[in-house]
Amino acid sequence: MIEIREATKEDVGVLFELIIGIAKFHDQEQFVATNPQEMLRAGFGDTPKFGALLATYDGEVAGYLSYTWNYSIWNGADYMNMDDLFVWEAFRGKRIGEKLMLKAKHICQNKGIRLIRWEVQQDNDKAISFYDRLGAKMSPKGVFRWKF
Repeated sequence: MIEIREATKEDVGVLFELIIGIAKFHDQEQFVATNPQEMLRAGFGDTPKFGALLATYDGEVAGYLSYTWNYSIWNGADYMNMDDLFVWEAFRGKRIGEKLMLKAKHICQNKGIRLIRWEVQQDNDKAISFYDRLGAKMSPKGVFRWKF
């Protein structure tokens, strides 16, 4: 049985393991700069900077979806920015990613928000196919990062 729930501060260790898991999956572990203490401070204090959904399958942690809230000046509205969607390999193909996405959509709808936005690597055909199946549309816009 799949259960999707909001992560709590007690889940920080598990969330960090999932972040390392997705980073390894994309061969980007060297770019993870956070740690459980920072996640606890940033996500579970008085003014959380991010939210996360945890998925369990028959009681075992199976995956997560993390997000932040942003505002689009062009749309004149808030939107959810999905940071990560990840399901452990052993649990793929069980519709866990879909359930995480639908829960995120439900959270948005309850807040009167009509848009979820995210990035995907352009060579990640499986993810693109999955998002297409949900009815999402990919923009041709490039993403720049300016770190200093």
